[in-house]
Amino acid sequence: MLGEMTLIDTNTAGSLILTLDDPELFRYPVVYMWEPGFWTMTDVEATQFRAYLLKGGFAIFDDFEFDQWNNYEQQMRRVLPEARFVQLDETHPVFDSFFRMDTINFPHPMIGVSPTYYGIFEDNDPTRRLLVIANHNNDVAEYWEWSGSGLFPVDTSNEAYKLGVNYMVYALTH
Repeated sequence: MLGEMTLIDTNTAGSLILTLDDPELFRYPVVYMWEPGFWTMTDVEATQFRAYLLKGGFAIFDDFEFDQWNNYEQQMRRVLPEARFVQLDETHPVFDSFFRMDTINFPHPMIGVSPTYYGIFEDNDPTRRLLVIANHNNDVAEYWEWSGSGLFPVDTSNEAYKLGVNYMVYALTH
């Protein structure tokens, strides 16, 4: 969808999975991380991930629910000890950077709870660059994975695609 709807040059031939201490990570402006409720890092990875974010990287965290937040927060405190987690609503520009979203409150595809979106900003200032977005109580990629299968409503899958495109466009332009 990115390649069809935007001028972003996408690679659809495969994927690339890197560790957070891989120097190649700095070649990519956006990282997508899933299931951070079970995430662990080495001290070197935490240090390198911090450097990545502070040098302009953008991280999207998806697919974690309920008390899995505790592990995510603990790991992010190792990366950015001073970080404040700011709850975002539909007025934040990340949700309107390419597509106008009908809603950001589409339910978690498997457990039906409403999502909450949190951001971490440069210097803890919500007027500055968004470094990290976390889709808590959501699994946006699940909508992408099962799109067109009839498992989820088309409208909700479309909103999930819009959200993903908005994240990428925002990250590449801020």
